[in-house]
Amino acid sequence: MNNNTWIRTVSLTPPSLQDNTADADRLKADLQNQLQTDGIKTDFHLLKNLPELLRKWDYHVRCILFKDQGQWVLTGITHAEDARAVAGLAVDLGTTRVVLRLLELSTGETLAESSFDNPQIAIGPDILARILHTDTDGGLEENNRLITEGLNREILSLCGACGLEANDIYLMAVAGNTAMTHLFMGLNPRWIIREPYIPVVNVPGVVKAEDLGIRVNPSARVLVFPNVGSYFGGDLIAGILFSGMNTTEDTAILVDVGTNAEVVLGSRNWLIACAGAAGPALEGGVSRMGMMAGPGVIDKVAVNPDTYHFDIHAIEEQIPKGICGSGLIDLAAHLFLSGMVDIRGKLVPSVCGERLREKDGIQHLVLVPGKDSATGDDLTISQTDLDSLIRSKAAMFTILETITMSVGMSLSELSTFYVAGTFGCFIDPKSAISIGMIPDLPIDAYKPLGNSSLGGATLALTSSESVEEIDKIRDCITYLELNVNQEFMNRFSAAKFLPHTNTSLFPSVNVWA
Repeated sequence: MNNNTWIRTVSLTPPSLQDNTADADRLKADLQNQLQTDGIKTDFHLLKNLPELLRKWDYHVRCILFKDQGQWVLTGITHAEDARAVAGLAVDLGTTRVVLRLLELSTGETLAESSFDNPQIAIGPDILARILHTDTDGGLEENNRLITEGLNREILSLCGACGLEANDIYLMAVAGNTAMTHLFMGLNPRWIIREPYIPVVNVPGVVKAEDLGIRVNPSARVLVFPNVGSYFGGDLIAGILFSGMNTTEDTAILVDVGTNAEVVLGSRNWLIACAGAAGPALEGGVSRMGMMAGPGVIDKVAVNPDTYHFDIHAIEEQIPKGICGSGLIDLAAHLFLSGMVDIRGKLVPSVCGERLREKDGIQHLVLVPGKDSATGDDLTISQTDLDSLIRSKAAMFTILETITMSVGMSLSELSTFYVAGTFGCFIDPKSAISIGMIPDLPIDAYKPLGNSSLGGATLALTSSESVEEIDKIRDCITYLELNVNQEFMNRFSAAKFLPHTNTSLFPSVNVWA
């Protein structure tokens, strides 16, 4: 058995007249010996059923434990020979999408995964709208009820698909941004968005599932990942844990693009973090046809620089209906490399030719003619769309440049560049480098992490060492406030060109042109 797991098997000598140690004390003594600790707390609900269960299983049991503020807590027992899974649930509590991963705790094996749209979208698509709703009568309760009921429905469905019951879930780990964590716990996030931007709590710790309204085992514990203030949440701390950058000697950087671009730089000895608005243009906010990745959404674009022929790929090979972030970055890169847009990101009429249209005084480039699109309308990108994308890419690069310069480094010194989320999975680093969005590093320096928030939550359920790392990570993060950084706007202006006003920062781009 892996010593890092939360499962321990115990075979006890039954009590007798010669050994009348209490049941709970007898079990605790064996576990304390195994775990080399002098303190274990037994959940009260379990304590009430302990005598019957120990005798039913002849004192031969599997114990499910967890750590709460450094103290071991016994949350459940089963028969040692029971083949039924002892389950844990990792949750990525996203603003738009919630992802669940059901695990077998004894092996760390993934039993099933599922996801659902965050039901709080009914209140508002963004966090700000949901927080403002908490000021209305019953608004906080509605926010909380929507996410808890959504989770409970999904838990039942996920367990049913594996032949389990919700009662088989003994541990949970939940990672989300600061506001989502507050709404999940029923804590009022009102002051997160009001100066001086103070959350209710930074380290929620371990909470009983039933206190949160989550219907799993009555003794189950939920680890809620901590946050660093209002704008750096538990999902980022989970991402750091999953990347392992907190254990390496070499300095690495991690970028997670969502509503904001959130960036962490550091190594095992130090971590510095910041966040800035660089995300909306990449998640469907930039263009009229922009949308989240899904079937029929364009995710890859190439332009032949000799013939100007567009090679377009839509997800699941369906008829194109829109474009997502990775497709937009590809498109912008290839328009630039083929000369269809200039270094300012402006469409060049003499090169764009018949693809160019004008509507309400704004130029539009036809990506897919209406006869070939799923909507029946031309899929176009306008000059306004391109301008917005240029601002987003400039913001991203400036954030990266500012955080590295704050510690006396240049971006070229980075050996590893972790990219989290769906953005990291689908982005083509060459395209992002070509428009000056990310630094001109060797392609193998870029490491897509996938859902790092879910990955970090999973680690917490499979390794006691990982749980001990979480607070260490949080405690060694320094947060860099970009709003008061005087050099930021100067660098931002320089980055609003393709790939940059300083082309020496992007030596490889001309090679691809």
